[in-house]
Amino acid sequence: MRRQHRAALAAALALGLVAAACGDDDDDGAEAAEQRDGPTVSIGAQDFGESAILAEIYGQALEADGFKVDQQALGGFRELVFDTFESGDINFAPDYVASELEFLNGGAGEATSDVDETLALLEPLLEEEGLVAFDPSEAVDTNAFVVTQETADELDLETLSDLAENGQDLKLGAPQDCEENAFCLPGLQEVYGLDLSQNFTPLDAGVIATSLEEGAIDVALLFSTDGRIADEGWVLLEDDQQMLAADNVVPIATKELADAYGDDFASVVNDVSAQLTTDDLIELNKRFDIDKDDADDIAADWLADHDIG
Repeated sequence: MRRQHRAALAAALALGLVAAACGDDDDDGAEAAEQRDGPTVSIGAQDFGESAILAEIYGQALEADGFKVDQQALGGFRELVFDTFESGDINFAPDYVASELEFLNGGAGEATSDVDETLALLEPLLEEEGLVAFDPSEAVDTNAFVVTQETADELDLETLSDLAENGQDLKLGAPQDCEENAFCLPGLQEVYGLDLSQNFTPLDAGVIATSLEEGAIDVALLFSTDGRIADEGWVLLEDDQQMLAADNVVPIATKELADAYGDDFASVVNDVSAQLTTDDLIELNKRFDIDKDDADDIAADWLADHDIG
């Protein structure tokens, strides 16, 4: 179940781009950093909650360090991000290493579970677009094999290796493409020696979590940062043999912006990335999707908890 970022039509750009200033006026008496001379950091957020939260996290951290920031809520996904980079409407965006590589290489299947290896393939393609990548975070949003706490306790499951040893008879619920997806049934067979093909139930993505909750399946294939994992107290099985694609969060900027601010800018961005974890994303998504908190408030709380800004 690769990230399904549907391509947005370039014609929707004029309607899908909404600018909003990041943060409120400094009327609370707090001491603000001296504003830096240079271009405004225009951050593009894709049309899903996690992207909006990440855009706010990076944006608020930069603003607290004196960079002028505005947020651009894009009415679409990755294709629109690159359209707006090209048009100059944005110059910075959070994205994902493996998915961005596969977008730029036309789905050539080059992404692996090794983030450094995957990033090395991505960087020359970004350079062709006039873009640069900053340090990737350890936070990953990719395929995740999830079980209930009850199943994990009963079979002593913490990792996919544990699943291969103790869960051969469990029922797997996943999208139809799991049968061909290198990061689903074929990967389990090749990397872990686990054949669940006879116990596989193809499901629409929207009902997989419900099927796990109701007990219709024993193992669910979800995205690793799905907020329901935290909300339901489910167990995300560790990919201890590194089968899954390296969809680590990675900030992307125009070379022009990166060069304009140099190490000062990179230091702030990389500091945020260095502290961001997959568990953080799960909790942040829970607050957005389930608790219905606003992305800017979620971001502000995360930054405060990590003493950033």
